[in-house]
Amino acid sequence: MGLFKARILCFCLLLAFKVCIAVDQHVGQIYPGFRASQMQWLEHDGWFLLSKNKIFGFGFYTTLDPQRFVLVIIHLQTCKVVWTANRGLLVDKSDKFVFDDNGNVYLERGDKVAWATNTTGKRATSMELLDSGNFVLHGDNGRTLWQSFSYPTDTLLSGQEFVEGMRLKSFPRNDKSDYLEFKSGDLVLYTGFQTPQTYWSLLDEIQKMSKSPISEVHSARLVSNSWNFYDQNKVLLWQFNFSQNSDVNVTWAAKLGSDGAIVFYNLHQGSRVIAEATKIPQNPCDIPEYCPPLMVCSFDTVCLCPNDLRTQNNCRPPVVSNCGSVDLLYVGQKLDYSVLQFAKPYLNSDIDACKKACLGNCTCAALFFENSTGKCFLFDHIAGMKRAERGSSGFVSYVKVSKNENGTNNEARHVIIVVIIVVATSLVIAGILYVGFCYYRKQKRLLQCAQENLEEDNFLDSFSGMPVRYSYGELCKATKNFSKKVGQGGFGSVYRGVMPDGTQLAVKKLEGIGQGKKEFRAEVRIIGSIHHVHLVKLKGFCSEGVHRLLVYEFMGKGSLDKWIFKNGEESNILDWDTRFNIALGTAKGLAYLHEECELKIVHCDIKPENVLLDDHFNAKVSDFGLAKLMSREESLVYTTLRGTRGYLAPEWITNNPISEKSDVYSYGMVLLEIIGGRKSYDPGEISEKAHLPAFAFKTLEEGNLKEIFDPMLDVNENDERFVTAIKVALWCIQEEMRLRPPMTKVVQMLEGLCDVPQPPLSSLPGARAYSGFLKWSTDGCSSSGQTAYNSDAFLSDVRLSGPR
Repeated sequence: MGLFKARILCFCLLLAFKVCIAVDQHVGQIYPGFRASQMQWLEHDGWFLLSKNKIFGFGFYTTLDPQRFVLVIIHLQTCKVVWTANRGLLVDKSDKFVFDDNGNVYLERGDKVAWATNTTGKRATSMELLDSGNFVLHGDNGRTLWQSFSYPTDTLLSGQEFVEGMRLKSFPRNDKSDYLEFKSGDLVLYTGFQTPQTYWSLLDEIQKMSKSPISEVHSARLVSNSWNFYDQNKVLLWQFNFSQNSDVNVTWAAKLGSDGAIVFYNLHQGSRVIAEATKIPQNPCDIPEYCPPLMVCSFDTVCLCPNDLRTQNNCRPPVVSNCGSVDLLYVGQKLDYSVLQFAKPYLNSDIDACKKACLGNCTCAALFFENSTGKCFLFDHIAGMKRAERGSSGFVSYVKVSKNENGTNNEARHVIIVVIIVVATSLVIAGILYVGFCYYRKQKRLLQCAQENLEEDNFLDSFSGMPVRYSYGELCKATKNFSKKVGQGGFGSVYRGVMPDGTQLAVKKLEGIGQGKKEFRAEVRIIGSIHHVHLVKLKGFCSEGVHRLLVYEFMGKGSLDKWIFKNGEESNILDWDTRFNIALGTAKGLAYLHEECELKIVHCDIKPENVLLDDHFNAKVSDFGLAKLMSREESLVYTTLRGTRGYLAPEWITNNPISEKSDVYSYGMVLLEIIGGRKSYDPGEISEKAHLPAFAFKTLEEGNLKEIFDPMLDVNENDERFVTAIKVALWCIQEEMRLRPPMTKVVQMLEGLCDVPQPPLSSLPGARAYSGFLKWSTDGCSSSGQTAYNSDAFLSDVRLSGPR
């Protein structure tokens, strides 16, 4: 039974503890013995007391430092702070607000007091937050012992009486505050300098507005949309209307901001409250600290540095170290300082006497002198200035600086000027030299280019029967700015073009500067002067500046390799008749080059890519960029390695002299590829079939030639052209140059005009070619270094070329 009672007691204590923890905010009043810290009211954001209708709140407000707090009254809807207890002494989350039993209300700050009402022993009974925003400490019999309305900080609320002895203090800016206070029957705004400087006066404002005399002002109150000012007997003297909203139920707030201006807020606007357009003073330039010291306020909002200070001092505030060694620095003229109309002149004299007075006064930091009246004003501190109003001559101003500073500034300024002049002169000279050098190089390049163009023009013009010469612009237009690429030739890309008359062209744009130039000359010289049905026709060329272009007849079916090698497209398979005619046409074109031209022309790069097909599949040999010219008396000639691997004759690789028989070897490899419908080396085949020439010799020896044919072909075994073509191909690829037939003989054998003897099987290509390849590889012409006969590097389709 005792255990049961103990459990019940613990449950009740726990319940009571939870009720205490979850206590709601106080509404209206609190009483002696009340204590609160920010940490205890964290779930209510630090607010522990609300006014009766929850218009205002009282509690802890977080500062920029989230661990430090101020005790404030806040308008809950707009979040505007209207009163602060401890602006200069921030507290932490554990410091307490205390309403003790002796009637004193205070805010702890560690073991000290940050703020207090100082009402100990006055028998306080309660403290109430009113819906007007006033925080009142009540005594017995309803007496008011203390109220926040009597101790304003920077804000006045509707109905709050502002009287002599009270003052508003703005939130500090640059460690200085501005103040609103009654002085000598006038309400004034002044700066918080060591010697206060008044910059606005109510009586001056009234005189500007009404021009009528008025007695001294002793109190002010916000009533509806106006700020009313009263004399000592509470008689209304003047009204300052700041809004057109005359609703008497609106709660207004007048706040002295950190910028030194008084602004007015309608607290009924909610969270988006915006200050009224009317403020005091209305012009920002009338506030001394609107602009930094020595800067001049212009156009109401723009702060500018006077020209003289910009060049001498860069508007830095002067540093005066002592009273003895000082000088005056000229600021400018036609200036004004908003404080001047409320200040008394130090003396009436001339400018020299005014300057002497400032230099002799240790507290003088700046002077203003009015030439029209001789008034001299001295100030121990100066803030931002403003432009003199239109029609006013304004003031001349000087600021005091240490002589060392002024001398140092002048000396530094002179050094800077000298350095700038020297650097600028050096840059100008360097610029002139650079421009001259660039001009010289440009002229030299133009001269060289002109010389080269002249040489090339002379070279091209020296040949008779040259094709049409096109301009670069014509070819750009024909190819639509080289937008449709149809192939890749030696040293350049090939583009499709259409002339204005509808003629289709193939335009090869040479892209190499060195070898491309040689290729250009070779092609123009060779193909431009020869004509044959099986040679691609050079219709024109372009040699303009750095541009080198060759214009051919357009071959609608493209190059041979696209039609004989497997690419997965059934429509691209050529029948045997077409293939044979292509092989025969290619042979005729080469025979013409070798036998029927004035000079023997060795093409040096016969391969399927250089055999083009027209719309009727007629073959035409193209791309003469690597061609070699030989006289009729020459049978052999040495030249640098050129051509494409896989089609090179053995003499190329063994560094032996070449002849037109080197083209015969390349043609034989192409003929084998036409028959087999595959590359001469195919690593995808079984090892026996991988190297097509070796496999062809083997099948010929075994009498099983059908194995060589393209499996996609419909072979007629009675067609003797199959056997003829294979035998011709094997004759052409004989390792010994002397065993290869000339191209005229090849044409005759293909046309059936003469018998084709059995090719010698002992001349199987590979043994000596392989050893020659090893030698070539050792000489550094290949990066492969492979040693197998079926080496992919040896047979791969790679372009080799060199000087002609």
